[in-house]
Amino acid sequence: MLKLENIYKIYNEGKDNEIRALDGVSIAIENGDMICIKGASGAGKSTLLHIIGCLDSSTKGDYYVDNVHVSTLSNKEKAKFRNQRIGFVLQNFALIEDESVFENISIPLFFSNTHFFDIDSRTTEAIKRINISHLTDRKVKNLSGGEKQRVAIARALINNPEIILADEPTGALDNKNSEMIMDILKTLNRNGKTIIIITHEQYIAERCKNIITISDGRIV
Repeated sequence: MLKLENIYKIYNEGKDNEIRALDGVSIAIENGDMICIKGASGAGKSTLLHIIGCLDSSTKGDYYVDNVHVSTLSNKEKAKFRNQRIGFVLQNFALIEDESVFENISIPLFFSNTHFFDIDSRTTEAIKRINISHLTDRKVKNLSGGEKQRVAIARALINNPEIILADEPTGALDNKNSEMIMDILKTLNRNGKTIIIITHEQYIAERCKNIITISDGRIV
């Protein structure tokens, strides 16, 4: 289970311009669930996702994943935890445009002490899993938006994480490609992955099992 207890994220704490990006957020997400965190721009969605993904730390509060008290980990320990247990899919894809699909997908393996001889087989396996073998040697800059997002999903899966965090994964895509990406995420969920999607789009939220709505840094 992924659990956040009374999480605050406060900028400029104690000053006149104090901002509470998260204001006492508590949520519990079961392993294997598919959750949408929904809210308007500036509601605190991305801040919450960054804390779940160990890209940022809360000002106060506790964060647990199974038996790990994530809030107490050092930055080095959080980086290791993030690389081993969490995969990211972002709206802007976060790919290296001048590199090939294969090279982009394999990048996380170089930070996980994967043996050089295993990198090729694991990258090929991830490519096949998302059905993009025909794109293996193509440079990312020559791909469509939908193809780029499929590459990003394959990269997110490369270390076989338990949790996939998707921040507006369909925000840059048309309806057809949005449906395709959601179909892939739902298939991953059926295969046991915990999926957490940030979105402001109601039709994307409705394809998830549960919806959490956030407004002004609070769960409503």
